[in-house]
Amino acid sequence: MESQGAGLAKRLATLLSGLVECMCFAGVIFGWASLVYVLKGLDYFEDLCKPVANMTVNTTHETGCSEQDEQFSLIFTIGSFMNNFMTFPTGCIFDRFGTLAARLLAIFLYTGGTLLISFSTAATALMLFPAMSLLSIGGILLILTNMQVGNLFGKHRSTIITLYNGAFDSSSAVFLIIKLLYEKGLTLRDMFLFITACSAWHLIRTFFLMPKQHIPYPLPPGYSYGMTCRKSQSYHTYEERQPAHRGGSNDLQSEPVLAEADRSPNDFLSKGHKEPPVRSFQSCVISKVFFWHLVWLSVIQLRHYFFIGTLNPMLEHLTEKNTALVSTYTNAFAFTQLCGVLCAPWNGLILDRHKRRRGKDGSTHGASDSLADLRSCVLSLAVTVVQSVGFSVCATVPVLPVQYATFILQVLSRSFLYGGNAAFLAIAFPLEHFGKLYGLVMGLSALVSLLQYPCFALVKGPLNGNPFYVNIGLTVVILLGFVNPLMVFWECQRREKERGMEGFSSLSSSPKKADVESPI
Repeated sequence: MESQGAGLAKRLATLLSGLVECMCFAGVIFGWASLVYVLKGLDYFEDLCKPVANMTVNTTHETGCSEQDEQFSLIFTIGSFMNNFMTFPTGCIFDRFGTLAARLLAIFLYTGGTLLISFSTAATALMLFPAMSLLSIGGILLILTNMQVGNLFGKHRSTIITLYNGAFDSSSAVFLIIKLLYEKGLTLRDMFLFITACSAWHLIRTFFLMPKQHIPYPLPPGYSYGMTCRKSQSYHTYEERQPAHRGGSNDLQSEPVLAEADRSPNDFLSKGHKEPPVRSFQSCVISKVFFWHLVWLSVIQLRHYFFIGTLNPMLEHLTEKNTALVSTYTNAFAFTQLCGVLCAPWNGLILDRHKRRRGKDGSTHGASDSLADLRSCVLSLAVTVVQSVGFSVCATVPVLPVQYATFILQVLSRSFLYGGNAAFLAIAFPLEHFGKLYGLVMGLSALVSLLQYPCFALVKGPLNGNPFYVNIGLTVVILLGFVNPLMVFWECQRREKERGMEGFSSLSSSPKKADVESPI
């Protein structure tokens, strides 16, 4: 068994190295606007602009053309779609085969994507389609395997989950760094070959700082992970299986909680448990709470994807093709993305606030941890929608300086969106289904995100490059997101009422405490 000090040091190393991994690799595709600037400078898809390019030598670089922009928009649409849609099968792989298998697959895909970009040229620009898809799938698998690190830190679990999702958002600034280095003279190939070499970092973390299977929650005593001199025990524990009257980790030391496959339904009765076995995956999927959470994620995500995918042509439209201004605003957008890692933990603090209150007054005001966690989600979900509406309204205003406010609200909304999504699924549903549910909600929302390309075609075609009316329509659609916090609030009320009825029923039918606690 690892000593307490060594165990804490290892957990901190896991936390910090995972933060670096998510910040530098996981969500680089969302810095697409910066990479597009580089790719246009390298004449990718320039052949589509031959009629324009024949007029003057540098016209293509200064103005671009709608066909070239459509190709770049299509690459981002497919890449962002794969980022979400493939999360369900990869989530199933994570749940079924564990962390080691999922991370090895992620490293293989990510390395393949960086190699394709490294050896692509203007003549082989079509290589960007599979390359960005591989980067997306590999990146989402990296964040998926890292989010379980929050289980190592108990009451700070939601804060760490949201912190990692904020780091995922901040990783979009990697393409800004590539843009700045490209302007200093470095080649695209050299930069992506360096990123490819960083796969060694991922392998070291996989074998030494991550578990082979999963990190359980609550964390059993003496739990160890990673490559050690002895084989660590495998635990599968879930918050929903803990009785409401057990209030901390002290009870966990009496015996490890078994996986559902190792339990029979009678085990719950024989040990005095009043709660049924964990809900099935199907019952989670068909619930109203899951459906409206899917709507919440889908409409807000569509707005973000459309904004990111059309940022470059939008800036060209607002600056009247001024290349210097486009570069300045592109840099400003990318710099704000770095703040995602700072903004996301605010959402985690909202989600974990009831745990801090319990630490002061010694109670949860009669509610179980899981119900208190779920109640905390209401404010988090509502704040995310408010931020998204503000971001969308600012993006609709066709005034260039207003876009600075748009960038700030966009990174706030996006960091709250993805951190809140992961934390909500971990709170509202059994942890043994987390990978599948996270993958399913991301996959289904990906189908909705495909609407960004028809929206882009509408802007480039009938609207003559002016996205004003499409932005208004998307702002109205975002308002559907307010239904989700209302549904969660009603679900909390229903569960609290059921808990009260069960307590009253147990008191009425079992007047003697000894009769309730006696084994069958």
